[in-house]
Amino acid sequence: MFSITPSHILEYLYCPRFTYFEYVLRIPEYQEKFFKVQKGREVHEAKARQNIEYLRRKEGVVAKHINQYLTNEVLRGEVDEVLELDDGTMAPLDYKFAKFEDKIYETYKTQLYCYAWLIEDNFGKRVKKGFLVYIRSQSKLVEVPIEPKHTDLVKQRVEEIREIITTNVYPKATKVKKRCLNCTYRNICTK
Repeated sequence: MFSITPSHILEYLYCPRFTYFEYVLRIPEYQEKFFKVQKGREVHEAKARQNIEYLRRKEGVVAKHINQYLTNEVLRGEVDEVLELDDGTMAPLDYKFAKFEDKIYETYKTQLYCYAWLIEDNFGKRVKKGFLVYIRSQSKLVEVPIEPKHTDLVKQRVEEIREIITTNVYPKATKVKKRCLNCTYRNICTK
């Protein structure tokens, strides 16, 4: 059975060769060594224990589900909070151990789009927006619009990843060559 996570999609978008090295050749990335990854996991665990009853009423939240592990036919992931909104829709909320710098990174948006797809499939409710909480900016809340075209793009990326894994095709590397400098696979990647 083919099943991936939002992290797989983000790695693929960073460079398609991540998918090849990690899921075709089965060479692990060892992400656990990175400080921000560890710190982010700690923050998520702490947030899950804090303010369990707190609802963001100004955003129209009427109920929430914490740390929801959701799956569909190809995608799986844990959403920090699944929010039920007063207009009958739902929204993912994701905590980021980051500072808000007046822009929302595409990786953050893509992660919310993945969660939107999972929420719609599991709860049968429409998702029109998601939220990011920037921990290192006094827990600043930022709203991100989500449209069907966003989840369609995620579905397209999933198919591209499936193609690499099932056909063992060595994909082209990222066009952003500065990404190669800190890549864990740089010593085995042929340009």
